[in-house]
Amino acid sequence: MTTTSRSVADLYLADEDATTALANRLAPLLTDPSSGIGGRIHLRGDLGAGKTSFARALLRACGVQGRIKSPSYALMESYNVSSLQFYHLDFYRFNNPKEWADAGFRDILQENAVVLIEWPEQAGALLPPPDLDIHLEYADTGRHASLTAHSNKGKLWLTTLAHAQQGSLPTA
Repeated sequence: MTTTSRSVADLYLADEDATTALANRLAPLLTDPSSGIGGRIHLRGDLGAGKTSFARALLRACGVQGRIKSPSYALMESYNVSSLQFYHLDFYRFNNPKEWADAGFRDILQENAVVLIEWPEQAGALLPPPDLDIHLEYADTGRHASLTAHSNKGKLWLTTLAHAQQGSLPTA
């Protein structure tokens, strides 16, 4: 993982196992009281880039058991683990940013919940910035992941990930 002073980390995920490993390293940070429980993560990338795979791995690593469904048709799936609320949203089907406001999702953007949003760009400028923005794109047989922090919490996550992963994940 390489990081820059502007709170960006880039790495290469060779396969789904590497994507799961990244999710497994991020999961404890979302439930750590010392950094503030919860957070907002936006997942960007083309169809099939691994957004839902990453979200499933992250939810599983946070303790969600049972079937983890894609919210593509329902728009939102919610989970509760040890009194922590998790929301997984997918805005791919939105045609107009106003649909986000009309759907009433503003109420779930609580600081003490974990909110994962796929296709956040479909809500336009109506969404507040995430703590962490993860952009996945095709690279050879794997994926390139760019992680950008937009808050102090997101910067803490990136710093912690960079220290914990030095040498354990290949950089882009």
